[in-house]
Parts: sequence; C-alpha cells; structure tokens
Amino acid sequence: MRNTVAFLLAGGMGSRLNILGWMRAKPAVPFGGCYRLIDFTLSNAMYSGIQQIGILTQYRPYSLMNHISSGEAWDLIGRSRSAKVLPPSTGIDDFDWYRGTADAVAQNLNFAKNYDTKRILVLSGDHIYRMNYAPMVEFHKQKKAKITIAMMRVPWEDTRHFGIGILDNEERIVDWEEKPEKAKNNLASMGVYVFDLDYLEESLTKRSGHDFGKNIIRDAIREKCVFAYPFEGYWADVGTIKAYWQASMDILNPESGLKLQEWGVRTNYDEEGLRGDRPPVRIGKRAEIVNSLVSAGCVIEGKVINSILSPGVHVAPGAQIIDSVIMHDAMVEEHAKIDKVIADKNVHFGAHVQAGGGDAIEPNEKYPEHLFSGLTVIGKRASLPAHIRIAANTIVEPMADQSSFSGITLTTGSYVKR
Repeated sequence: MRNTVAFLLAGGMGSRLNILGWMRAKPAVPFGGCYRLIDFTLSNAMYSGIQQIGILTQYRPYSLMNHISSGEAWDLIGRSRSAKVLPPSTGIDDFDWYRGTADAVAQNLNFAKNYDTKRILVLSGDHIYRMNYAPMVEFHKQKKAKITIAMMRVPWEDTRHFGIGILDNEERIVDWEEKPEKAKNNLASMGVYVFDLDYLEESLTKRSGHDFGKNIIRDAIREKCVFAYPFEGYWADVGTIKAYWQASMDILNPESGLKLQEWGVRTNYDEEGLRGDRPPVRIGKRAEIVNSLVSAGCVIEGKVINSILSPGVHVAPGAQIIDSVIMHDAMVEEHAKIDKVIADKNVHFGAHVQAGGGDAIEPNEKYPEHLFSGLTVIGKRASLPAHIRIAANTIVEPMADQSSFSGITLTTGSYVKR
C-alpha cells in the first residue's frame, strides 16, 4: 500500500438528513454513541495500511476538522503517515467550490503527486462498513485494471439509489446505470474506487462533467478497463433519516453484521470544551436498561429500551426511551416518554413530554420526502416544554424553545420552527 494515496470525500451537505446536517458536514454526524460517521472509513484506512490520506472537505467543515485534528486517533501522524484536510482550492481569479466527486479529486491531485504514488484510492466518509482495502488494491493490480470499483448486491427496490454495474465473466464492467428507475442488475457501487494515477489524471483532463459515476466511469467502460471488486458483509449508506435510524438499530441486532467492538472502530475522544474524560455510566436503583448502547457519562434513572445513547445523556426517574437515538448531553426529565426519536446534541425534553410513537398517518408537512416512516427528529439544542405531545414524522428545528410551540397545533407530520 506504499504506492497508494487515499482521498476521502467528506464535503457532503447531507441534505436528506435534514436538520441533522444543518450545523455540520454529513461525515461529522454522530453515530453509534461516541463515534462519527467518518470514523468507520478512517479506521478502515488505518487497518489497511494506508499511510497518506487527503480529506476533502467543503460544507461546514469546522466540527469535522476539529474531530480529525492531527489524525493521531487513527495513527495517521508522523514522518511517513498523515491525514490532511484539503478544502477547495483557491484559483488565480476566483474561488470554486467542489462541483462533484471528480472535480474534488481533480483539484487535489498535486497532494497525491507529492508522494511516490501509482494508485489513488477514493473513499466516502459517510458509509458504515468494515473493509480491508489492501486485497482490493491487489485485485486491481492483478487485473491490470485502470479503475476498480467495490460493489455488492443490494435489494432490487434500492437500486434506484446507486450506480449499478453489469459484468462479464471476468468481472469486467461492461455497462453502467446511474441510479436507474428500473435496473438490469442489483450489483451496486459502494463508492470505493481504485484508480491508476496516470489514467485518472488523463480522464480528469478530458472529462465532460464533474462526477465519477456519470462521467469518468462511463467513459472508461467503453475502453474495457473497469473491474468490479466483490464485497460481502455489512455496508450501509446512511444518507437518509430512515437509513440512519435503521443502521443505528442494527448495532443492537446481533444478526445484522454491524459489530462495533469486533470492528475496532477508532474515534477521537477529545471533545471541545470538555476537560478530562467522561465519568462512568451511573445507573439508578430503579433504572431499567434493555438491549441498549449506553455511553460514558450517562445517568440512567428511568427506562431505556432498544436505544442508542451518546455520552452525557441523563434519563430522569419515570422517563422512558424506546427505539431511539439520543445524542450527547440530552436531558430527559421525569416521566417523559421518547419513542422512535432521533435527538441531536443538547436537546432538553421537559417533564411528561411525549415525543414520537403512534401511527405515522401523514409525512412531514415541509419535508415529506425526508420524513415519512414514523420517526421524529429533534434538532440540536432544542428545548421541548413540559407536557407537550409531539407526534410521529415531526421535525423540530435546532434551537427551538418554549416560544416555538406557542399558538401551533401539533399533529402527525408537524414542522416546528425555531
């Protein structure tokens, strides 16, 4: 892997994650208690022996840059190893945002050329999986490929969300469908690519657009130099609210294949503004915890069932959290009931609040394409007043407070402004 440099695409806005992505880049979204989405790809790169990683950021990069820091958490530090954050380049006359995945890599090829590079490994920073990239690079070399794409089978109903490859008997990709309405195959791209550097540079120069799937790969397939590397195992694209919640629930399902402890995922435990480590979990005498992940610093005095709690969550006596994802330092007051809720950091649930649960009759009134499956999403630092009832498919904006709920009628699919 010494001749392979990785580019990690981490600039996504995460619009389909709605308010979870308003204040951070999608790869910086918390996941699995103490982790962030990008931790999975960084850990994969570390275990694969990748020594140089360029992390391509763009949208609201501060929390992501703070999290990555020096790269020390993933052993990407020292004379021969590094994780460099690479924002969009500044041109002579103006400033360009990355216009697509291919454009992002094109703007940063000089980073790779600083090393003895023969191949470029392109990764996504918002997928949940465990993979050793070294066998894929070896497969690429053996096939004498110009491009190799990691691919796996997905349910047929999900093929419209992916790039789909059609193969010959030698695992060569002979046709490509980008997010087809009716796919010919269910072999989907995982967003993991190996490129020969010389071929990539030439292709980027000649490209007609700015995206790998729509432009670079289609052209390369005509030259019969693109191969598919088969992957079997757990992999999830958590680009939607429903997918994020489902992957979170998969952590609690021993049959899902998502095994955080076995995967050895690393993260940066240093939290901004926090002195020292979080204290151990404190569990009250009448607390009840069933099939849940409870992180350091939590205080549990109520009931937690089939849920993920990030560090610092406080569950007061009589409160219940069911089938939910509650992020850092949330406060759930006495006798509140939280059911199928995703709550961002520092949310306050007042006493006797009922949030989520019930029938999902209507999708969200403002974002029906984002929230329709019966979940409820509460934004960062929102405060829900005591005794309020929030139905399924409701979105509460970040920083909403008691005044935000005055004079409105809350029904299934409501949208609460700050």
